[in-house]
Amino acid sequence: MRHSDKPSFRERLHAQKPLLGTFLKSPGVQSVEILGDVGFDFAVIDAEHAPWDRRDIDLAILAGRSQAMPILVRVEGTADILNALDCGATGVMVPHVSDPQIARDVVAACRYQGGARGFSNSPRAGQYGALSLGDHLKKSDDSVVVIAMLEDAKALDHAAEIAEVEGIDAFFLGRGDLTVAMGETSTQAETVQRAVGIFVEAVKAAGKPLCAFVGKTSEIPALQKLGISMFILSSEQGLLRQAASAELSQFQSL
Repeated sequence: MRHSDKPSFRERLHAQKPLLGTFLKSPGVQSVEILGDVGFDFAVIDAEHAPWDRRDIDLAILAGRSQAMPILVRVEGTADILNALDCGATGVMVPHVSDPQIARDVVAACRYQGGARGFSNSPRAGQYGALSLGDHLKKSDDSVVVIAMLEDAKALDHAAEIAEVEGIDAFFLGRGDLTVAMGETSTQAETVQRAVGIFVEAVKAAGKPLCAFVGKTSEIPALQKLGISMFILSSEQGLLRQAASAELSQFQSL
């Protein structure tokens, strides 16, 4: 199969193929190159909770392209979507999508046709001007992945409406934020599990993929039974800590 014949990340996501990625917390390119070389399906720059600026994001996306590894950006809000997409991000993950209007605003910020994305074909996304206006619009609208995060208690009342918003490609279950919002201290709390169930059923009814965070791969089988197909495994910092701790324990046992 030629590289150009491979299904796009968006196509694999929609087909609900099993996908494994991780969060990127430390600005830099080396971790991106390593993860791509290892064979991760994608990585997510965490520009919501880690110190990423636009230059760092730009370089990390370039590093991802060097390894043919899709790079998503978890933005702080809709105002940051344009920068990420102009840098050539495969897509964005947007937090706190708590009602249908916010979901529609997110889609509009990501799409040209029928949306409100500001146009420029001069950045990497437009191949530095190589793509014509029409070609850039089509390529971007066909490929950009839009993932909305369901992590607010108030979103429970609008779960079905949010899930049905056209243009949202997938939904991330933000179980950590949801747990805090519900006044609990564990994602396994009964109230949290019921809330997750409401989100899962709404998204499945809309026929869209689900994404979830896991601390280790052993957590994945139970989530796959819920219909979740896309997983963010820890972060590059978390994986480093796990590997370092395991090696240290091994050394100390010699």
